[in-house]
Amino acid sequence: MPVAELTLELRIEHAQSLKDRRQVVRSLKDQLRQSFNVSVAEMDEAVTWKSATLGVAAISRSRDYLHGLIEEVERAAHRMANELGAELADSFWEYVER
Repeated sequence: MPVAELTLELRIEHAQSLKDRRQVVRSLKDQLRQSFNVSVAEMDEAVTWKSATLGVAAISRSRDYLHGLIEEVERAAHRMANELGAELADSFWEYVER
């Protein structure tokens, strides 16, 4: 069964504290979960306030469905990050057959 994995690297230039960073990360995670019914987790430790890495995972019997879903999630993450005052610095995804 195919699993799609999407990694999102964020830049949060306006963050002045860990609290500012956490607010952006939590909002983005919640919005993606609610909008797309995908699993979202923070992938790095909060070492710096100005960046974060999120991992998104989805599973389906259809690889074509996953391809479309991940493309939608990526576009939405870009838009949502901008609305939260962050920038989607990089993103990459892959499929894993389980």
